Amino acid sequence: MLRHLGRSQAQSTSPANGLRARLRRSGARRTHEQRARQVSHGPGEEQGPPADGPRRKPADRFRSALSGRSVAGQVFVLQVVIVLMLVVAAVVALVLQVRYDSTEEARNRSLAVAETFANAPGLREALRGSDPTAVLQPRAEAARVRSKVDFIVVMNIDGTRYTHPKPDRIGKKFVGTVEPALAGRSITEEIEGTIGPLVQAVVPVKAPDGSVVGLVSAGITTANVGGVADRQLPILLTAAAAALGLSTAGTALVSRRLLRQTRGLGPYEMTRMYEHHDAVLHAVREGVIIVSGSGRLVLANDEARQLLGLPADAEGRQVLELGLDADTAGLLTSGRVATDEVHPVGDRLLAINQRPTDRQGGPPGSVATLRDTTDLRALSGRAEMARERLKLLYDAGVGIGTGLDVARTAGELAEVAVPRFADFVTVDLADAVLNGEDPNKVSDLRRTAFSGIRKDAPLYPVGERIRFVASSPQARSLSTGQAVVEPNLKDAPGWQAQDLERTEQVVAYRIHSLITVPLRVGGLVLGVANFWRSQKPEPFDTEEVALAEELVARAAVSIDNARRYTREHTMAETLQRSLLPRNLPEQNTLDVAYRYLPAQAGVGGDWFDVLPLPGARVALVVGDVVGHGLHAAATMGRLRTAVHNFSALDLPPHELLGLLDELVGRIDQDEAEDSGAVITGATCLYAIYDPVSRQCSVARAGHPQPALIRPDGSVEFLEVPAGLPLGLGGLPFETADLELAEGSRLVLYTDGLVEDRERDIDVGLELLRTALAGAGRSPEDTCRVVLDAMLPARQSDDIALLVARTSALSADRIADWQVPSDPAAVSDVRESVTRQLAQWRLDDLAFATELILSELVTNAIRYSSGPVRVRMLRDRSLICEVFDSSSTSPHLRYAATTDEGGRGLFLVAQLAERWGTRYTPTGKIIWAEQPLP
Repeated sequence: MLRHLGRSQAQSTSPANGLRARLRRSGARRTHEQRARQVSHGPGEEQGPPADGPRRKPADRFRSALSGRSVAGQVFVLQVVIVLMLVVAAVVALVLQVRYDSTEEARNRSLAVAETFANAPGLREALRGSDPTAVLQPRAEAARVRSKVDFIVVMNIDGTRYTHPKPDRIGKKFVGTVEPALAGRSITEEIEGTIGPLVQAVVPVKAPDGSVVGLVSAGITTANVGGVADRQLPILLTAAAAALGLSTAGTALVSRRLLRQTRGLGPYEMTRMYEHHDAVLHAVREGVIIVSGSGRLVLANDEARQLLGLPADAEGRQVLELGLDADTAGLLTSGRVATDEVHPVGDRLLAINQRPTDRQGGPPGSVATLRDTTDLRALSGRAEMARERLKLLYDAGVGIGTGLDVARTAGELAEVAVPRFADFVTVDLADAVLNGEDPNKVSDLRRTAFSGIRKDAPLYPVGERIRFVASSPQARSLSTGQAVVEPNLKDAPGWQAQDLERTEQVVAYRIHSLITVPLRVGGLVLGVANFWRSQKPEPFDTEEVALAEELVARAAVSIDNARRYTREHTMAETLQRSLLPRNLPEQNTLDVAYRYLPAQAGVGGDWFDVLPLPGARVALVVGDVVGHGLHAAATMGRLRTAVHNFSALDLPPHELLGLLDELVGRIDQDEAEDSGAVITGATCLYAIYDPVSRQCSVARAGHPQPALIRPDGSVEFLEVPAGLPLGLGGLPFETADLELAEGSRLVLYTDGLVEDRERDIDVGLELLRTALAGAGRSPEDTCRVVLDAMLPARQSDDIALLVARTSALSADRIADWQVPSDPAAVSDVRESVTRQLAQWRLDDLAFATELILSELVTNAIRYSSGPVRVRMLRDRSLICEVFDSSSTSPHLRYAATTDEGGRGLFLVAQLAERWGTRYTPTGKIIWAEQPLP
């Protein structure tokens, strides 16, 4: 509709003016009564017949539509011509194709029949017979009937016929070419035979030696294989007739639809409709512009002229010559699709929608509508700003507080606000907050986080301690607990007094506006957040201050949570480190190195210990309490104390784990009754190494298996029976006895070293094997290499690592005697001890050692039934051991003045630094230690 309107407006360039004049002249011929009667009908009603004559009947309108004068009639004639041309072309193609197919079918069939008959059994014998015709004629006729050919002729090599459908032709010469067949080749040809045009094939009949002894010909007339065209041609003609019928019906339907859509309007009604649309077009409050394909302005309504400032003679001129800006003129002449594109035109913002007019077969060009969106743009800008601020708050809620680290949380606040809210953001916190403590009076702060659009801003660097002067915005914010805005830092003497040199550099850097907001949680002030602006010339406004306060309020809660976690983590770590051994005990048996790394997410319950035992032996312990926090650390301390006490009993590893298992079970019962918190899941590995026998006894309760690095560098994981974790009970533990070569390294560890959320334990064990194989020979080097290779990027569990290199007590430091069960042998023991001490240059200990061994050996001979053995070891102390077969342990008591005995062990206890009893599978050992001079 707009395309026709545009044509009517451009009177000087469009033929629409003539159409308008004709419509008006036609309408003027109608009488006043006709116009009144036509106007009285609604748009959906049928109008009555015009006054100048009766309306045509539907049949008349249909005949008029099919006449050659109307568009529908012309389309109908064109369709008839096309259908006729297609029918003729199809008939010609059908005839040619049928003729070709008939010939090919005749050739193939005649050749197949001739070859089949020529190779039929008995044919050669019949040709050599006295009367070939009598034998072959019935056969040939029968084969001809079955194969549906017109003839099968058998002849000799001279071409004389033996068979023929017509008996009077037998004995006559064959009509056709036989020379190729006589040469041994089959031939097919088209000839004019006695029975009409036909296709025949001639095939040789060969003897076993390959010579031709006869000929067979089969033929069929083309009339018998034709007839396809006769059957298909009626179908083709019927389809053509149907196509013509459909064309006629389609034309009639289109004509009726056009008549119905125009509702029988005449020229006057069409002119009147155009005038109404023309009036509406120029009355709407939206600009309408129609541009031709050559870039010439065809139509512009009143609103478009006003919005674009077009001159009065704009229609008909090139759009590029109308004085519009380049972007707007380029869009109007491009013809491309545009939807709500905003273009500045003068002091207005116009939203332009444009569509091409040639999509539905119309003339080339485009139609565009223009809408003044200046006020709407301002309103939408404010809505977009509000949406961006809500999005910033949402991102802050998601992105701040992802971890429980104070500095990291402060950095997240700085990063989320740059550059969407501020160009630079700094966060200053009190040292007490960074340490997890409650800040009392915030005076000195430490710069904790910085983020900006550039890294070279002259602000205080991260890590620097800052004391804000009382006139600074930060100090005022901390004292009042409210946000403080400095709209113009250049004219802010209170802020400049903080650091005259640095503030001058900040102003020169073009940072001109500041918001400082205190980080408050309840009554606690944790620090301040500073938002700096440099790129936007406008200072921070009131709405932006409210946004900054909301951002900081959300971040303050996350920072306070991280502070509380830091405090708990620090307390738990301090407790755990206080419970772990600060220094390893002095001993010569094992060269030990260790590492303990608490988890980043929370202190756990891993522990280790090195416990010297009597007889120069050393016990190694590694354990793990499942869980994190103060409860796990306190439980670890209880278990470590229990291991210390149980080791004083000098029990085998499996018996010690059994006692520890019962203890954990009792602790679980007590905790479950009080608070419901249990520690089931604690694991432990206990190993005892004897430097005399180089034997290591190991037992474990749900703990990872230990690794052993042999002196040659090979690595293996020791096969130690795995018991249940402590506290589950029900099954005994087992001890594995291993003999270790001197210089071997025993590696004990907790599961945090080999297992985490991203790595399976099997993979971790294989990585540990590889790391141990490449480690140095010292325990310290082994610990360093293992942690460098195995430590995860984000440690989620505690790691305890203990590496012990074994050594053996040399034979010159061991003295051993077998003592018979005779009290008289005690004197011999004293003499032997005196000589051995003289060799060791320990003569000063001779008297006390003789007295100790005399008492211990006398008790062993008196109260045991088997042999007695005495052993002295020279290590860091002088160790005396008496072995017997009795399982009865002596007890120290105070003898009365009237008692004759009971003073021997008292003397031993006074002379020795330590003494005690330990049990063996065959009895017991009473030992005593004396310090070396």
